[in-house]
Amino acid sequence: MAFPKKKLQGLVAATITPMTENGFKKDWHQLFLNASVTCSQIKQKTCDCMNRQDLLPVTEEINFSVIGQYVDYLVKEQGVKNIFGEGLSLSVSERRQVAEEWVTKGKDKLDQVIIHVGALSLKESQELAQHAAEIGADGIAVIAPFFLKPWTKDILINFLKEVAAAAPALPFYYYHIPALTGVKIRAEELLDGILDKIPTFQGLKFSDTDLLDFGQCVDQNRQQQFAFLFGVDEQLLSALVMGATGAVGSTYNYLGKKTNQMLEAFEQKDFSLALNYQFCIQRFINFVVKLGFGVSQTKAIMTLVSGIPMGPPRLPLQKASREFTDSAEAKLKSLDFLSFTDLKDGNLEAGS
Repeated sequence: MAFPKKKLQGLVAATITPMTENGFKKDWHQLFLNASVTCSQIKQKTCDCMNRQDLLPVTEEINFSVIGQYVDYLVKEQGVKNIFGEGLSLSVSERRQVAEEWVTKGKDKLDQVIIHVGALSLKESQELAQHAAEIGADGIAVIAPFFLKPWTKDILINFLKEVAAAAPALPFYYYHIPALTGVKIRAEELLDGILDKIPTFQGLKFSDTDLLDFGQCVDQNRQQQFAFLFGVDEQLLSALVMGATGAVGSTYNYLGKKTNQMLEAFEQKDFSLALNYQFCIQRFINFVVKLGFGVSQTKAIMTLVSGIPMGPPRLPLQKASREFTDSAEAKLKSLDFLSFTDLKDGNLEAGS
């Protein structure tokens, strides 16, 4: 199946969801009080109340107002023009709203917006896939279900096939991350004959350190023109040698410029320079990993570097400590990733 969009390649930022500090402004009790609904009226009008939009709890945990600024920052400051949105900590309704905002704000600025539609429920994944098609996304990606797991290739393919079929006009990407899903089916095995089952399949986000598996994905599918997107940021150079066509990662939110310099050096066959860039990136990642590194810390670093308030993570994750933020700031400066004037003052709340 042919798609009009160019092949997904280069750097793709795995974006994080900006949150507010406020949480829910209203709860059910307050909503009913504000609507002057008494207990007896609630009993009599339960169905009617549940269908009234003005009585539904409106989440103010997501900071939609900064997504446009986020788009401009990625394009102008980091040289990243593709994003790979994900939100497994969000409700389906929130995921739909976030997807709409990225597609709207990214129009004519981002090359491609790929919406992650993976979920534990097939029906939820299908709903999100259909919605992605309706709002004009450029593709969808799916992670393997990770509670009730598919233990064989055929079972996983059947799940992915049903999700892809819900958006038959969109390119479909598989998100391979066995360390988090616990699904150990090799990507090489999964790709064997995949177009016969999923004709919209266009590529793979490979977030694993098994370069044998990754290399065989590339080697055995050279005729297919798939996008092979590597997802272990600190090992990207090795994957480029193996044939990666691009990369998806969270560090490209704030290290995109430096990583693009590595890509340019590699394309120009200046492998010594490319290796120096990779080592420099590794020094920072190695440093923060030792401190404890995840979504919370990524949000803190993004707030620090971009000046865009990313807010706290959602439970069960906890905020990054101020100690972490201060240490990360010092390391970024020591590696010349960041000058003193690059830091955005007044936006360090994420590290509180």
